Amino acid sequence: MTTDQFEAVAVTTRANVYFDGKCVSHGITLADGTKKSLGVVLPASLTFNTGVAEIMECVAGACEYKLAGSNDWSKSGPGDKFSVPANSSFDIRVDQAYHYICHFG
Repeated sequence: MTTDQFEAVAVTTRANVYFDGKCVSHGITLADGTKKSLGVVLPASLTFNTGVAEIMECVAGACEYKLAGSNDWSKSGPGDKFSVPANSSFDIRVDQAYHYICHFG
């Protein structure tokens, strides 16, 4: 099941722009203080580093990803999630816009 919306949130209006505009996101804070980011990765092959553990949730589009230390690529489409450990990284390949929610912690 895909998350369609969040209620009662504070939104950071300035976008986070990474990789020369190939990834753009906005931070949100829920009423209980939980922080997330909502964004899109445009067609590209990129490597992301994590400071804290993350769960990537696909809300539209698709990607292939490979976690650090793995040789295997996995697919993620609408409703799919994948977890990335803290202080790690993952490679992502996108052929069409990949819309995501990043759940931190």
